[in-house]
Amino acid sequence: MAARKPTFILCFDFDGTLVNPEGTPVFHPGLGQMIQQLRQQGAAWVINTGRSLAQTLQGIGQHGLFMEPDYIVAQECDIYQPGFFSKWKDFGPWNSKARKDHRHFMRDHRKILDAIRHKVESESHAEFLEGDFGELGIVATTNEELDVLCAYIDALAKQSPDLGYHRNGIYLRFSHAGYSKGTALGELSRLLGLDASRCFAGGDNFNDLSMLTPRFARQIACPSNALEPVKTIVRGHGGFVANRPASEGMMEALTHFFRSGA
Repeated sequence: MAARKPTFILCFDFDGTLVNPEGTPVFHPGLGQMIQQLRQQGAAWVINTGRSLAQTLQGIGQHGLFMEPDYIVAQECDIYQPGFFSKWKDFGPWNSKARKDHRHFMRDHRKILDAIRHKVESESHAEFLEGDFGELGIVATTNEELDVLCAYIDALAKQSPDLGYHRNGIYLRFSHAGYSKGTALGELSRLLGLDASRCFAGGDNFNDLSMLTPRFARQIACPSNALEPVKTIVRGHGGFVANRPASEGMMEALTHFFRSGA
């Protein structure tokens, strides 16, 4: 575990960044060693993912990480820390506020969300989905199709700034715009008494862009398998684009930023 008062944060997306299920290796043990060395120097290791908490813990075991992070940001929003006997719990009041604001968002934006549903169902081959707990999303047939739908949603958001979403490839999930991987990282930093200058963030997909910004992390990176728009944005922020995929790319990134120590 990290020191009681971390001096910096190492924040990674999970799928495509820490692990690559289709690659060899899926997770390079050298990255685990680098993370552990940096933890000894004061780092807090954070997994920031669209997975649920249970799915994240399952993935850690399934893909052979063999170590528990100091914090998990699950479903691009909720911040957890381990409790006694490895039971994870909310870290601070952020999670309860996020859930409350999301319920209000879903209620207050019903007309806009219905208009988006109509757009999807009448003008695309995409599918508009509603989950058992009221969550709403879109599954497109191609990235280009979802690009068009996102442009429509972005235009609506200019009149309704709380309208937000998390996108990963052809998948999109609606959310309150105030809650994202980026704002969750910002809140975690605040709770730990740190700022963006003491944060590293690595990611590969659209839903990582909210944390791949100097607003929340001054040291940002993406692996070689990152989407081209993500690479372009990371370069634009002066970040590091690796030559290797997933965990091997993150080893390059940590070497780049921390070769002289934290």
